[in-house]
Amino acid sequence: MYKQSLAALCVLASLAGCSSNTTVQNPVDFVTYRDQPLVKQVEKGMTMQQVIAIGGAPSTVVDGTANSMHGTCNNYILNREGHQQPYYVSFDSTGHVDTKGFMTCEQRKLNEKAP
Repeated sequence: MYKQSLAALCVLASLAGCSSNTTVQNPVDFVTYRDQPLVKQVEKGMTMQQVIAIGGAPSTVVDGTANSMHGTCNNYILNREGHQQPYYVSFDSTGHVDTKGFMTCEQRKLNEKAP
C-alpha cells in the first residue's frame, strides 16, 4: 500500500508541475490506465487520424475544445478489469491533439469555464 501511495503522489506532483492551466486529475486514474494505448501513445501534436488509428472510433465527438470554440473533442471510454473510465482527446482547429485527460470533453469545458 505504501508503494502505491508513493507512486500516486509522484504522479500527482509531476502532473501539477506540467502546466499552470492543466486541470488536476486523479493520479490513480493515470496509474490504473497508463498502459491503455490512448494514454500511453497519444501525444500533443498528433493528427486526429493517428489518434483514431491508436484508439479506434470515439464514443462521441463534441464541437469545440476546452480552450477554444474551434476544433473538436473526442470522448472515449477506457475499460480495465470491469471498470470504465472516461477519457478525452481534444484537437485544435488544425486537427492536432491539444489536450487529453481522464474526464469527458463536456467536463473539461466546464472546468475551463470555472473561475
